[in-house]
Amino acid sequence: MSDFLQRMKDAAKRDVKTIVLPEGEDPRTIEAAKQIVAEGLAKLIILGNPDEVKVDGVEVIDPKASDKHEAYAAKFAELRAKKGVTIEQAREQMNGNTYFGTMMVKMGDADGLVSGACHSTANTLRPALQILKTAPGTKLVSAFFVMCTKTPEFGANGTLIFADSGLNINPTAEEMSEIALSSADSFRNLVGAEPKIAMLSYSTKGSAGGDSAAKSKEAAELTKQKAPELAVDGELQLDAAIVDTVAASKAPGSDVAGHANVLMFPDLASGNIGYKLVQRFGGADAYGPLLQGIARPVNDLSRGCSADDIVGVVAITCAQAQQMGA
Repeated sequence: MSDFLQRMKDAAKRDVKTIVLPEGEDPRTIEAAKQIVAEGLAKLIILGNPDEVKVDGVEVIDPKASDKHEAYAAKFAELRAKKGVTIEQAREQMNGNTYFGTMMVKMGDADGLVSGACHSTANTLRPALQILKTAPGTKLVSAFFVMCTKTPEFGANGTLIFADSGLNINPTAEEMSEIALSSADSFRNLVGAEPKIAMLSYSTKGSAGGDSAAKSKEAAELTKQKAPELAVDGELQLDAAIVDTVAASKAPGSDVAGHANVLMFPDLASGNIGYKLVQRFGGADAYGPLLQGIARPVNDLSRGCSADDIVGVVAITCAQAQQMGA
């Protein structure tokens, strides 16, 4: 187990939170739930059929049969009234596990939600945006992975954040800067170290042209303008960002190059491919995609996740709930 995950589990145990898992039909959810209960990481609510989902120490709720179904539907209709949602439509939405689970978080009946083992990111994110909205001061919801590698010389003892690796397909320079600000907060809050942000590219300091390299450079400049106290640089190639000997040659004088721990990718393709390469070839543990910028903790899972991955994301979600005062 990585130091990072152990720290998340220790934090979760100190102030136990209630987490809802909407995917009671998935065997990985059940396996993870047993481990979470055994370790005392969270109080769990699983959404599914109580006659089929049997986990000691876990509350199982069928949304359609819940005594809170009508109250949740009424609240959802109120929240979506300007969009023309009727009470009948709201009742139908509350029959869905993810919508019902997200409303549990909204109404204070759960502190966070973890979903995505058998549903798309859109199916997790849509209810969160409709019900929970974005966090105050946040312009953009984004996704990141916490990567716990076997290379302690990189990042913070081998731990880095990769963003955006799960949501925004082709962010503008302005959007990249907003994702960088959120990712810096996430790194500081979860990893407990100061972020050093690299705007990645195929180019380092003008070594190659092109719109993508120019975007990464502009994103670094915008981030510096918004948060002068942050260590951020770009555009940087990956080796210049994390290898000090390469940085000395390609980006001398940079306070980030060679020591980056928050890696900002120019688009979703490179971010998603990058994290999977590090995970599969490098044997890293990948936790996410974790969502940032939502008012309450909601986190996604890769559909290729394992039960252990779910356990890790639940522990992280508990830590986020603690930080948000949930």
